Amino acid sequence: MTYEQYHHPVMVSETVGFLVRGAGIYADGTLGGGGHSFAMLMAMRNAGIEDDSLLIGIDQDRHAICEAEKKLEGFARNTRLVQGNFRDIAAIVGDIGKRELPGGKVRGMLLDLGVSSFQIDTPERGFSYLRSGPLDMRMNPEGAVTAADIVNSYDEQLLSDIIYRYGEEKKSRRIAAALCSWRKERGRISSTGELASIVRQVVRDPGQQIKSLSRVFQALRIVVNDEFGVLEEVLKSGSECLDPQGRLAVISYHSLEDRAVKQCFRRLAADDWGPKGVGLREPLKAAGFRLVTPKPVVAGDNELARNPRSRSARLRVIEKKECPGGKSEDAH
Repeated sequence: MTYEQYHHPVMVSETVGFLVRGAGIYADGTLGGGGHSFAMLMAMRNAGIEDDSLLIGIDQDRHAICEAEKKLEGFARNTRLVQGNFRDIAAIVGDIGKRELPGGKVRGMLLDLGVSSFQIDTPERGFSYLRSGPLDMRMNPEGAVTAADIVNSYDEQLLSDIIYRYGEEKKSRRIAAALCSWRKERGRISSTGELASIVRQVVRDPGQQIKSLSRVFQALRIVVNDEFGVLEEVLKSGSECLDPQGRLAVISYHSLEDRAVKQCFRRLAADDWGPKGVGLREPLKAAGFRLVTPKPVVAGDNELARNPRSRSARLRVIEKKECPGGKSEDAH
């Protein structure tokens, strides 16, 4: 199977509709199979702004870059693909933009969070409990820390904290204890199959096993890839490097991610009224952004039927104002 057969980008039409709004620089910080980038480039071509636009695609996974190059080969002239972490998106976009499209406005950025379908469905990457493989979970295969390092070296309390905090798993203490017991009695936990077996021994109810497995694997993946540290950095730096009326769109897949994005966007779109109790007629500082999507956009019925993985997706969009307190274009 190819990368493209595995990778199903979600809410493509909605994302393109929010982001592509004039010539300039666009960035796909989570390139994956190139599905969203392809749709954005097609929209630029159809709008007649392709010659004055540049799309910059970023991904940690070298394999993803290679596959995306094939999909986007018809747009090679105004596409630049970079292997890197999207935490550096502002620096990457700034550097390439100055060289490739001087004076071009940063019109839009996309972050499609989480793990790609291809990574989930490739046992060698260690992201899934459905097929046994090495306990890895690194989005960048060259990263230093694997999930095996965590489950075999962290103490019981720390493992419990990780599983509860990032997986919201109620049986985190019992699972952590079982992991440590396995290590003591049988040695190193080295495969996703072994990890899944340990979780199943703790969570006996078949109806709850899948949820608990998903939560444990999610928690470990988040820590391996420092996902929340990266997300905090990229939301700040990415929003700051937008030009006026530029937009940042984020697709998240679980409540912790969506909550972090929602809280950040609300802070950026909130006026500063100073300490509570101080009576002011105008804010001390007007917000520099506005919420394009006060509530998250979700996949429609047709997409849900076609791509079940879109069920948990939430799309939020924020726009940089023309000037503090000023008005920007309406959505779309």
